[in-house]
Amino acid sequence: MRRLVARIIVTSLAVAGLVSLRTGPSFADTVCQVTDPETGICLIYVEVPGTPGDPGGPGDDGPQDTGSGAACYWDGTDQGITKPPPGPVPCSSEYGYWSNGYHCYISLLEPQPPAGDPSWQGHEPGDGAVYTCYQPQTDLLIWIWSADPPPNSGTGPTPREVAQIAIEQMDLRAINIGITPEPGPDSVGIVGMPVWMWAANPDSHSVGPITESATAAGITVTAAAKVLKITWDMGDGTKVTCTTAGTPYKAEYGKTKSPTCGHTYEKSSSKQQDGKYTVTATSDWVITWEGAGQTGTIRLNGLTRSVAIAVGEAQVLVQ
Repeated sequence: MRRLVARIIVTSLAVAGLVSLRTGPSFADTVCQVTDPETGICLIYVEVPGTPGDPGGPGDDGPQDTGSGAACYWDGTDQGITKPPPGPVPCSSEYGYWSNGYHCYISLLEPQPPAGDPSWQGHEPGDGAVYTCYQPQTDLLIWIWSADPPPNSGTGPTPREVAQIAIEQMDLRAINIGITPEPGPDSVGIVGMPVWMWAANPDSHSVGPITESATAAGITVTAAAKVLKITWDMGDGTKVTCTTAGTPYKAEYGKTKSPTCGHTYEKSSSKQQDGKYTVTATSDWVITWEGAGQTGTIRLNGLTRSVAIAVGEAQVLVQ
């Protein structure tokens, strides 16, 4: 089942008990239970068929990891050629190997021109070589001189590999865990009381969005990353999936449930190691990249951070 959230502005409605929608000509007797503490908006959850989820977010696993892209591509925009548009090309053909830098297929000219030929560009035979450069997109064939063989782009990195360089520059990391009850020797939660979870001090490196570009072997790729979901392993066999950074808890919220990411323990942590539940937050990122006339998606999962919290029975805490 999937839960849809309807948001209704709370005016004179009493905020207590479960949301109750009664059939009839009027909803004047509707009572709101859960409100967003930041906005005062009433949240009504409606169960509908779908992928498994919870109030923290839907069960949809998001976009799939796609493709590596082709290392060889045509892009004539720096020559003022916009048609055909940039895109991948075969890395070799009957005209030679493809060079991204020259935007053409390269082959050694045979035989080499005689000394003094303009193709040498003032150089002597044996000082570098003259190559043919053929652009099938424009049907243009020219001769070029180069001291070294032009790079063979078919041996270079793919756009995805260049995107990985951009991702390394992002310095993505697991969230800092915000949770109530707070970790620490003097903090103990109570069975049956709402637990709030959130990303503490979120920034572009811990939840996104963040964008970086990288260049290698004539390929420039721009990658954009953001957290798709945070999966909270609560240590009691329960996992809660949240698609937002969560709502930080404030004392004035009292015993209300988190409107975005929460849990309720049904047993104390007394039988756990060190008498505490280990709570682990795992961030799943989605990175989209674009470059060389190509696009793709990279899934980065498994950035984790853990804390330990104590949860006790109310009657034990009173004694």
